[in-house]
Amino acid sequence: MQLALLGWDQTFSADFASYSCAGLTAGRVILQHNHIFTVVTEAGEINAQVSGRLRHESMSADKLPAVGDWVALHLSPGGGNALIHAVLPRRSKFSRKQAGRATREQVVAANVDTVFLVVGMDNDFSPRRVERYLAAAWESGAAPVVILNKLDLCADPIARVAAIEEVAPAVPVHAISALRGDNLDAAAAYCVSRRTVALLGSSGVGKSTLINTLLGGDLLATAAVRQKDSRGRHTTTHRELIFLPDGGMVIDTPGLRELQLWEADEGIQVTFDEIETLARGCRFRDCRHQNEPGCAVRAAVEAGELPPDRLASMHKLQKELAWFDRQHDQLAAIEEKRRWKAIHKSAKRFYQDDGGS
Repeated sequence: MQLALLGWDQTFSADFASYSCAGLTAGRVILQHNHIFTVVTEAGEINAQVSGRLRHESMSADKLPAVGDWVALHLSPGGGNALIHAVLPRRSKFSRKQAGRATREQVVAANVDTVFLVVGMDNDFSPRRVERYLAAAWESGAAPVVILNKLDLCADPIARVAAIEEVAPAVPVHAISALRGDNLDAAAAYCVSRRTVALLGSSGVGKSTLINTLLGGDLLATAAVRQKDSRGRHTTTHRELIFLPDGGMVIDTPGLRELQLWEADEGIQVTFDEIETLARGCRFRDCRHQNEPGCAVRAAVEAGELPPDRLASMHKLQKELAWFDRQHDQLAAIEEKRRWKAIHKSAKRFYQDDGGS
């Protein structure tokens, strides 16, 4: 396969130049399953593992390969797994805090051009969740698009589209039915040759159904949702880059039970742009829009010009991000302390050995 069909261009070629001189091969990660990666090269698909050196040098998860990444590989002459020696600089990166108690970054998809934020128009509809997804999407460097799925199950689609347009004023919003094919052309317009679209959303919103419809067949497994709250279970268990018939690429991801933000300061600013604009009229430059005197944002809320839920949502995301930043700083300090402890221990052993020789 020609790498250009996967999105390879002059920028990636320039980044790869030094690895090419070292005899390494370029490829794009299309599947990640535990510690094994499926990578597409000009010679075809191969399985690969991360080299020990790259794993050792990667102090954080964002330095390791993710689906969509371009990597430099050493091919095994015996036909075994190739070794990934480097990850090329990313054009975009959609990250979240790793699920669970650990304060670590998880890269969900890399080198994505467009992010489909898929939201169900049924009982699981939530504008607040869209704000959270938008903050992460804007931070990623990819262009967000809101896909309101399950048009066939919505009694008042106009009202639901309006509710999302209110919280996403600068973002395209499309109402579709992936199951029936209603308005599918709106989504298909972004899935063009050499471009990559990532689908993100909670379980049961119809991501796999949408991809199957774009593919023209049932490649991905789907499952029914609970009628009570329209929640589904994870039919997609891993991230995968899939090639569409017209040449575009989509990255399917497991349903996100939780999307905890990671480094989304700029994303929050863009998502709540109207609040940022109002804040220019605040008396204090560092106004937090809570109880400070002369706050133009609070005045807009009291005048009915800004929905109070909108401001409360921004405060919630900012508070969450600040907490994660503190946790991340503590983790970084612990890692640095461990690193220096290991250095001192190694130096101590060296001098002991040297003295005894």
